[in-house]
Amino acid sequence: MEGGPGTRPNLPSYDEVLLGSLGRLADHILLIGGTAPSFAIKRAGRYARAWIGGAGTDAIDDLPGDCAGTLREALSQALAGQAPVSSIAHRVRDGMVEAYELLVLPLSCRWGPPMLAAYVREHGGRYNLYDTIFRSTGEGIIALAPVRDLAGMVFDFQIVSLNDAAPRLLRLPAEQLRWRRLGTSPIGHTFETLLPRLLKTLNTGQADQFEATAVLDGAETHLKLGLASLGDLICVTLTDVGALKEREATFRLLFDGNPVPMWLYDPEGLTFISVNDAAVAHYGYSREKFEGMALPDIWPRDEREIHSAAARSVESAYHSERSWRHIKADGTEIEVLTYARPLTYGQRPAILVAIVDVTERKQAEARIAYMAHHDALTGLANRVLFHDRLGDALGRVRRQHESLAVLCLDLDHFKSVNDTLGHPVGDELLRAVSERLTQCLGGDDVVARLGGDEFAVIQMAIGAPDDAGTLASQLIEVVSRPYDIAGHEVLIGVSIGIAVAPGDGVTADELLRNADLALYRAKAEGRGAFHFFEPEMDRQVQARRALEIDLRKAYSNDEFELYYQPLVNLESGEVSGFEALLRWHHPERGMVSPVEFIPLAEEIGLIVQIGEWVLRQACAEAATWPDDIKVAVNLSPVQFRSRTLVQVVLSALAYSRLSPDRLELEITESVLLGDNEANLATLHQLRELGARISMDDFGTGYSSLRYLRSFPFDKIKIDQSFVRDMVERPDCVAIVRAVAGLGLSLGIATTAEGVETQAQLQRVRDEGCTEVQGYLFSRPIPASGIAAVLATREIGTAKVA
Repeated sequence: MEGGPGTRPNLPSYDEVLLGSLGRLADHILLIGGTAPSFAIKRAGRYARAWIGGAGTDAIDDLPGDCAGTLREALSQALAGQAPVSSIAHRVRDGMVEAYELLVLPLSCRWGPPMLAAYVREHGGRYNLYDTIFRSTGEGIIALAPVRDLAGMVFDFQIVSLNDAAPRLLRLPAEQLRWRRLGTSPIGHTFETLLPRLLKTLNTGQADQFEATAVLDGAETHLKLGLASLGDLICVTLTDVGALKEREATFRLLFDGNPVPMWLYDPEGLTFISVNDAAVAHYGYSREKFEGMALPDIWPRDEREIHSAAARSVESAYHSERSWRHIKADGTEIEVLTYARPLTYGQRPAILVAIVDVTERKQAEARIAYMAHHDALTGLANRVLFHDRLGDALGRVRRQHESLAVLCLDLDHFKSVNDTLGHPVGDELLRAVSERLTQCLGGDDVVARLGGDEFAVIQMAIGAPDDAGTLASQLIEVVSRPYDIAGHEVLIGVSIGIAVAPGDGVTADELLRNADLALYRAKAEGRGAFHFFEPEMDRQVQARRALEIDLRKAYSNDEFELYYQPLVNLESGEVSGFEALLRWHHPERGMVSPVEFIPLAEEIGLIVQIGEWVLRQACAEAATWPDDIKVAVNLSPVQFRSRTLVQVVLSALAYSRLSPDRLELEITESVLLGDNEANLATLHQLRELGARISMDDFGTGYSSLRYLRSFPFDKIKIDQSFVRDMVERPDCVAIVRAVAGLGLSLGIATTAEGVETQAQLQRVRDEGCTEVQGYLFSRPIPASGIAAVLATREIGTAKVA
């Protein structure tokens, strides 16, 4: 094909199309130029011009909408694809729907840019739009003509036309309805109700709409009727609202009888449309008053703006993520969660709301939150809240360069009050102490009960450490005043440790730890006093912690060893046994003193495991000695608390095959101080095994004589403090004489500990002691040295003779 510049060989030329066979159909052709979306008509045949409505414009956009849209789409597709495009276009004129076939061809042109030819021809038959709608709609449509009397007055209406849906809705054949008068038709029973409305619409031209219920073909039918005047005719539309009525009935049932408070409100005016019985009962308003109110009437004033915004924004199913405050008829406030969704109620938009009262739950949550941060007995802050408040206060200290003090308090002698007067009195005492502490503090200060008889105070914004000392003195004085609790006069004291921020710590944990260290120092120095934290305390604690770590390793690394100190019988002058003494060989510390590590082992509970090892080891080594040589093993009070002591002793004897009468178990008076009955029962069980029981360090406790009456001890060991001073102090001689005489009277052996000189030896012999032990005879020796001692047994003879 030929053409000017820009011609495309795949497109037919303008000349070919218009001068060829298609050109003979020029009446049906639109010649169009331009590019999408701005197309313009260059030429239109008569038929094509008529199709576009005879428009005199050249712009596609100015054509009637039913032509412009389809034409523009076909042009754009043809131009983009460079290929013919066909489609069907519909045009509505005078209520008639016409279909047209549209063929668009892109053309090349020698005189300029490409052109497009659009061929239009009618496609299929025409049909009446309104008649189609009339026939096909699901709503019934009836046309009524008035029937007049001689005076021209309308007394009835005649059915002149109806669609297919009307007989179905009225449950009557069409032939029984068409050309019948309403008054004589099968639906005449509704005539008296219907006639006034028909006349009003006919006379005024105003449309009307209402609902009616009729019994048709034996069934109750709910219809919505719409009346419209068409000249001298009335058009009646019939809509089946039976399903809607059923839904409304179901809704009313679920709404009115629902135990959950519910209401409907107008989303525009926020007025109540309807409330159910549960809402009336829950809020306390009468139904009449409730339904005359608006939502803001139940909202607190300070929340009305946010309430209103939420109430007006409900567009779909909604549930509140927060609780809302509502006001009941008696003025009380409740907290509720709301669930809402929009719906149509009574042919008007409405919002359905369901209410869940969470007031009690919120109160319970508040109580739980309070309990989580407060002490249940005293109502004071607990450790958690105290820690939080202290963290906040330290933040202010950093920002404003202030100081504060933390005071840790521990009540003195509180345990004895609990033990003697009972826990109810102890609880009441704690409440009374809490009140006194609170009364001594400033408005910003915080007092907390950390647990048991431990309290803590945050003293805010102190000017100098002396301010904390002044407060501590005041607290000691106030707490130490007598209490009248349940008819009992109760006296207690308090010890206080003080740490000052930022000097003694910049975190809550640091301050509490350092105040605790100061508290321990105050209690160690006699109680009823206060003490400030000193860095040396922390160093001591760190050293103790390091010792604890090493002690735990020592047990697992076999760093312990037993040494033995001979016991000498004064009558025979020979070694009668050995006391097993624990020694610790530390790889770096060297030999660690028992005075240093035994109390720590008791405190951390490791003494139970160590004591079991000592018993096993001592029994095993003693089993290798002559049969008349005993072994004495010290027992810790902590071992008695483990309640497995008897089994441990029995196991050690069985493992070593040592005769039970060669095992001597030494206890101190502290074993019988706590849980006396249980410990006495344990001692009797040990005695039944055949072991001998000795009272160690006799005379250093408070009730030594009472303990001798409580249990038949085999031996009394006189504490070395009395033996050491016998030469210089007559009172020590008198005590040793009394104990030795008591032992003789009760048939109990007596051992004098710590004999270091010949003079001491002579004194204890003169006073009647039966056995001695001390450096005068031998220092503690390892198990490897015992054989040499037992070979001659001269260790006793040389010194005693």
